[in-house]
Amino acid sequence: MQKIRHFFRFTYLEAICCVFPVAIFLALAASRYLPAEPIARYDLLLIWCLVVQIVLLVTRYETKEEFKLILIFHAIGLGLELFKVQVGSWSYPEAAFSKVLGVPLYAGFMYASVASYICQAFRRFELRITQFPRPLFALATGLLVYANFFTHHWLFDFRWILMGLVALVFYKSWVYFRLDETVYRMPLTLSFGLIAWFIWLAENIVTFFKGWVYPNQQDGWELVDFGKLSSWFLLVIITILIVSVEKYRLGDPSIEIKS
Repeated sequence: MQKIRHFFRFTYLEAICCVFPVAIFLALAASRYLPAEPIARYDLLLIWCLVVQIVLLVTRYETKEEFKLILIFHAIGLGLELFKVQVGSWSYPEAAFSKVLGVPLYAGFMYASVASYICQAFRRFELRITQFPRPLFALATGLLVYANFFTHHWLFDFRWILMGLVALVFYKSWVYFRLDETVYRMPLTLSFGLIAWFIWLAENIVTFFKGWVYPNQQDGWELVDFGKLSSWFLLVIITILIVSVEKYRLGDPSIEIKS
């Protein structure tokens, strides 16, 4: 009975943690079937994301510190989007006033929603990470991962080498989470993979509703390439690294650095 109760408790907490991304996905689905006038779909999505963000702050679903981290990921995501659209990795085919260099400004909120989920999970599951790498080394790893999203268009794609580096750096790291009075744990790298898997599933939903489209989806929706899992795996790492390092900087005891 305890396992069943914990399963429902886990599902409930995950749903609460996903309020921001779910709000965006629902808006993407609903807006797909709205008339184009009087406001462009991407502009409407930007307004919706802003309203949702304000509501989450006013209701204290998100703290001010969490909001600061979310803003960082908004900037990181928007920068990546601006570059990727220019090199043709994907596109936003619809017209809008809020598009900059082909990227609608609501796009940054999709990355911010991932950071929101991570922040919520830390608080609601009482996450604790042990044997976390030293902050400078962790940030250097994250910087290399982020840089590869850009440089692989001209240089060798180091993603698999970087994934090997991540496995080496985090092979002793564990994440602990609490359900009622019971504490569970899993390897931190496994949590990277699980979150990446669910983001990939969500990405299929987003592209189905034409939140953005990949080149092979221009003539009709197709399943997103499984290779994108590795990209999301690396992006999740960046997210968790920055959130964890910031928590450590603020003296949060949930992050235990390797001795």
